Amino acid sequence: MFILQSATFRSCAALALLTTLGLPVAAAPHLPANDAQVLETVPARVANPRARDLQALRVAWRANPRDAGLAVQLAQRYFDEAAASGDPRYVGYAQAALAPWWDQVAPPVAVRVQRAVLLQYSHQFAPALADLDAAVRAEPDNAQAWAWLAAVHLVRADYGASARACDRLAPLTTPLLGIGCRAAADSLSGRAEAAATAVAAALQAAVDARPEARLWALTRWAEIAERRGDAAGAERAFREALALDVADVYLQAAYADFLLDRGRAAEVLVLLKGGARADVLLLRLALAAKAANDPRAAGWSRELAARFDAARARGDRTHEKEEARFALALQGDATRALALAQSNYAMQREAADARILLEAALAARQPKSAAPVLDWLQANHVESVILRSLAGKLVAVQ
Repeated sequence: MFILQSATFRSCAALALLTTLGLPVAAAPHLPANDAQVLETVPARVANPRARDLQALRVAWRANPRDAGLAVQLAQRYFDEAAASGDPRYVGYAQAALAPWWDQVAPPVAVRVQRAVLLQYSHQFAPALADLDAAVRAEPDNAQAWAWLAAVHLVRADYGASARACDRLAPLTTPLLGIGCRAAADSLSGRAEAAATAVAAALQAAVDARPEARLWALTRWAEIAERRGDAAGAERAFREALALDVADVYLQAAYADFLLDRGRAAEVLVLLKGGARADVLLLRLALAAKAANDPRAAGWSRELAARFDAARARGDRTHEKEEARFALALQGDATRALALAQSNYAMQREAADARILLEAALAARQPKSAAPVLDWLQANHVESVILRSLAGKLVAVQ
């Protein structure tokens, strides 16, 4: 029986970051023209086991680039690095590793799963799901494929399909990850209290779980608690996750948003110090700096504008939720923010996507524009204090 590695499932959690937050710098990933092209010069980190392992994989792959097993290992490691650091260039490197099979109709299953991971990154959800469905038909016990099916269906707000994938995943992985997977879907479909209780119990029982697995479950728990209005519980979970000292941009961004909502901008500036390289963290830094009257706000906003402009010039649309937040909160352009939020919500429908559409519709005084979110809230019995409050304000505008 294949046991899903916690690092792999942490990347599944990072799907919310890499798809809904978009990593806008490289949604159309740069592929090197040849192996001799220098992409970046970085300091040697001989003391870093992660760097040594990655370098060893690179060397082995370059010696045999058509070895599918090596290529998949390297692509997965690159994607893990993107999740940990927020540097989207690693996604381009991952695609380059899979280049010999990228256009094949039916590549090896492991390649197919990793290709799906990269396709969903660029919001190509239909082909990603097609690859994942084909993978589980060929290998019904492929835990990684079930995990990604659960995650992609969650992003698309198909909670029934996500829950079914989690149920298939459960016997293939640890109780903590299986329960956390199902809780993510349940928490957005009228069972938030039961989901929070289940994750809390699983965490208590899994005292020996790997740090990456605990971080993933704690982040899920924190998000569920926050939506339910349990700010104290959410903060405890966020802090416990941060104390694990595992690099994870999704966790940093989620906790930064939690702090911003509570007027604690100065803490965000400390939390994200040195994080401007990752676009999703740069946005939070700019928001925090504006709220705190920090002089760095203008420079960070200019940098964000340049990055969004560059993405748009490439035809990249995966950044729209983040750009909508930028347009609304930092540029004061509610009309543009609303257009971006609407376009984004047509592709992905997580709670954060719903929130920016509600906020933009309210700011633009166009309540009908948020009808898809209001329908989603009603149909799925979504329990969210913030979203329900915004929805109530929109109704009052009508």
